[in-house]
Amino acid sequence: MRASVQRSTKNSREAHTSQKRALLPRISLLTAVLLMVAILVAAAGGAALAALFSGNAPADLPTHVSDIGAPSDSSPEAGFARDMMVHHAQAVEMAEIVRDKTESEEIRTLAADIALTQQAQIGQMQGWLQVWDLPPTGTKPAMSWMGEPHEGRMPGMASPEEINDLQQASPEEAEILFLQLMIPHHEAAVPMAEAVLRETDRKEVERLAGSIVASQQAEIELMRGLLQKRGVTVEGGGESEPSGHSHEADEAPHGGH
Repeated sequence: MRASVQRSTKNSREAHTSQKRALLPRISLLTAVLLMVAILVAAAGGAALAALFSGNAPADLPTHVSDIGAPSDSSPEAGFARDMMVHHAQAVEMAEIVRDKTESEEIRTLAADIALTQQAQIGQMQGWLQVWDLPPTGTKPAMSWMGEPHEGRMPGMASPEEINDLQQASPEEAEILFLQLMIPHHEAAVPMAEAVLRETDRKEVERLAGSIVASQQAEIELMRGLLQKRGVTVEGGGESEPSGHSHEADEAPHGGH
């Protein structure tokens, strides 16, 4: 009797195990199918989003969605992207110079953050222009979209001589010069971002411009503190100009906007 019970239990376990093994291929197949469906849905969604931003929205989308078109070549969004890319590029250049030169951990951290953040933002704005099917440069002077056209350097940008001074400076001198150059650079970028916020209704532009305003205002205060820590007085809580230099726009071209 006992042997019969044992055989019955053994047979039951073997049958249960066989059932589990039979289910495994089915589960694996189901997982693979679901994964493939997810990939296809994501790809289709990405294609639809790209078409939406480029103004090629499918005709069967709701009216309030399909009416969203790409900004024009003379739009505030296009002008902002082009000008801020140029402005950011110089900030990245200065940050990389001092990052590799300084012996101060706090300056190196700040410079690395500026370089990485603004380089990523440049990539984002380049992507906008590509999706909007617009060239990276325009035919009008910089900041024309703001009603403040500049034929030379945009406000806040350092001159070639100042960039050379930064490259040739000792580590300690470079730290101070970097802060003195980057504070007005940031102070000029903030109004540009605020200007496009007043003009645009595109969420992606609003998000980036808002981020620029918040981050650069915070960095301005940080850099003022770092200058004061190095014995440099920041007059009136504003920018501290390097001796013998001015940040006013001059006749040097900035490469178009």
